[in-house]
Amino acid sequence: MGTDRPHLQTETNLLRHDPIDPGLFRLNRKRLLDRLPANSLAVINANDLMPTNADGTLPYHPNADLFYLSGIEHEQSILLLNPDANKARDRAILFIRQSTPLLKIWEGYNLDKKDARSISSISRIEWLDEFWSVFKQLAFRKKCFFLNDNEHQRADNPVQTRDDRFREEIKKRYPKREHGRLAPVLHELRFVKDAREIGLINHAVDVTAQGYRRVLKMIKPGIKEFEIEAEWARSFISNRCKFAYGPIVASGENACSLHYIDNDCTCQKGQLVLMDVGANYANYNADLTRTVPVNGKFSRRQRAVYSSVLRVLRQSIENATIGKSLKEWTREAQELMNEELVSLKLIRLKDVKNQDPKNPACRKYFMHGLGHSLGLDVHDVSNGQTVLKENSVFTVEPGIYIPEEKMGVRLEENIVITPQGPLVLTKDAPIEPDEIEEIMNSKS
Repeated sequence: MGTDRPHLQTETNLLRHDPIDPGLFRLNRKRLLDRLPANSLAVINANDLMPTNADGTLPYHPNADLFYLSGIEHEQSILLLNPDANKARDRAILFIRQSTPLLKIWEGYNLDKKDARSISSISRIEWLDEFWSVFKQLAFRKKCFFLNDNEHQRADNPVQTRDDRFREEIKKRYPKREHGRLAPVLHELRFVKDAREIGLINHAVDVTAQGYRRVLKMIKPGIKEFEIEAEWARSFISNRCKFAYGPIVASGENACSLHYIDNDCTCQKGQLVLMDVGANYANYNADLTRTVPVNGKFSRRQRAVYSSVLRVLRQSIENATIGKSLKEWTREAQELMNEELVSLKLIRLKDVKNQDPKNPACRKYFMHGLGHSLGLDVHDVSNGQTVLKENSVFTVEPGIYIPEEKMGVRLEENIVITPQGPLVLTKDAPIEPDEIEEIMNSKS
């Protein structure tokens, strides 16, 4: 006999993660509201549900800013912030899509007002079709609208988003109002993590480390890259996670292509296999890279290159201190890498002496950056942030790529910047070459 579904428990099951303390979202909203000027409104839209072909759609991924401020993961939702509202309940208004009998038949459970209130701690929840009437009432005396955008330094934004369309509509309806940029304010806030956010990142890291240990035991000559990828997927899905990004499983010379994602080759004896994989839990991401020998034993040359990368990694982690300039942090790693590449006979001391400071000699074999902010986005928003700050979370990922030797080695850890020094979240993912060999050759 059927019964009514329990609200919050059903919703969290649908979203594949445990409930998150709504106080986190309440605090995030307060921090943003405190930075918005009087006589303004701010609007944050959900992401679109993206189409594929015919009637297909991609799996839905929530807007990181909307989630950061509300915990809401449903399409078409809108968050409206009114910093100088007379009543506290009117400072944040969440608009969600109202379910219908037809939607319930096709989609099953849909978010309702009670659940939205429990998840977000937002008191005032309205149906989506009420948005423009509410906005019109509030906008009457406002001077400026703060509108959101995907302002990431690596993004070219070729696809129009709901925020883009909303901006165009606002300009038509209110052509004489000022428009402020919300993204820089949000990016500054998101750069430094709350302890609860670090806990969610750490959970994603733990799931990733567990998966890595399982994968180590199955790698052997003749295995396909996609078979390794499949084991990662099994491990993540069984732990209520998904891939944080397209996984890289690159054997041999494939590892010299930084964003190789075909994962369709056979791992051969004598090769290394580079795995750059991370879990996403509750929209927070891990980002791990390990490089291991396919046959379970590093050759002398492989171990030498691996050890060079490991030394640069460890010293770079030690160098990651509060207040350190990101440029200086990277420059220190490049100097370390120059020394290692000379010892490996890949470059000469003459090359280092004559290098252009803007294009150091190590770039021939270490051509990418040292690390990036990590959080709700894998390459988390950090526009305008130039120094390492307390409770910021970073990847550290040096590498050496030698196409002429058909070998690439990259090692990546996730760290939290603390007053006591960097805290390594990925410490449970084996990285010492001897430990890797021991696990790969263990029969248990």
